[in-house]
Amino acid sequence: MSDAPILEVRNVTRKFGGLIAVNNLSFSVRRNSIHGLIGPNGAGKTTTFSLISGYYKPTSGQILYDGQDVSGMRTSHLARRGLIRTFQGTTLFQEFSVLDNVRVGCHRSAGASFIARITGGDAPVERAAEKKAREILELFDLAALADEPTSSLPHGHQRALGMAVALAADPAVILLDEPFTGMNPEETRRMMEHVRRIRDEHDMTIMLVEHDMQAVMGLCERITVMNFGQLLMEGTPQEIANDPRVIEAYLGRDDDAA
Repeated sequence: MSDAPILEVRNVTRKFGGLIAVNNLSFSVRRNSIHGLIGPNGAGKTTTFSLISGYYKPTSGQILYDGQDVSGMRTSHLARRGLIRTFQGTTLFQEFSVLDNVRVGCHRSAGASFIARITGGDAPVERAAEKKAREILELFDLAALADEPTSSLPHGHQRALGMAVALAADPAVILLDEPFTGMNPEETRRMMEHVRRIRDEHDMTIMLVEHDMQAVMGLCERITVMNFGQLLMEGTPQEIANDPRVIEAYLGRDDDAA
């Protein structure tokens, strides 16, 4: 296996008019790692995710995926190449069943269309998609809810289903945008187990933006910290937790509070 990083952000800047949201940012993500991107509100984390996943094009600098420059490449093209992003708000078909949501993800990688599905014109692909979807639901402890309408699921199950849909598209890299938002401690614990399991069993890389520091510290092997659009530091969870610059960025200096 190559030691080259699977993702590289090289001297990336993104401006919105006169506002510099990301400023000369560089970091890399190791293959098959769980990597966190953290920082105070307004640090530029979500913009960075949008740059990596093709929603924005860098004003300057490069985004490299698996050694190739993909700066500004369309999201759909990146998804076909195995880079999949989830969102803070679950982007699920609420009127579909749990199973059908995952089948939609399977069709992204299988190349089957909704027309073929409706007309029965691609039955072997459809059977394979259903089998794969049910196996993924097992992985996320959602198999018993396969035929339930997605709209009836509690928040934690909806977040898990969103990750299941992403996994169905056969990603090499999943970008998780605040996967633990709104979860209670038990839901967070289960989601952490899911993230570890899909990395270990599916040989993939996971990068996440998250505000839940307990989840980040318990899950990530390496963490990149941003502040004011720039790299503040990078290191292991232990290094991050003990760094005075990180503590100041999150809590402010004592004399600021006086």
